[in-house]
Amino acid sequence: MTNVVSPTHLRANLYRLLDEVLETGTPIEIDRGGQRLRIVPVEPARRFAALAPEPGYLPGDPEDIVHLDWSGEWRP
Repeated sequence: MTNVVSPTHLRANLYRLLDEVLETGTPIEIDRGGQRLRIVPVEPARRFAALAPEPGYLPGDPEDIVHLDWSGEWRP
């Protein structure tokens, strides 16, 4: 989804809009006199760069979890 802004809006919010393009990878189009200009990142946004660390996850190989012996924890 491309954001379309006026030159006035671009001027007033230039740095915020540029940061948004870099963070999301979503281009911004500037409508000037019926013609459009586009600001796009040269490199695509890294999909997982914005993820916050999750302290509750289990690092490692998922196969290790599958083969754990849970019989001592199980209660009928």
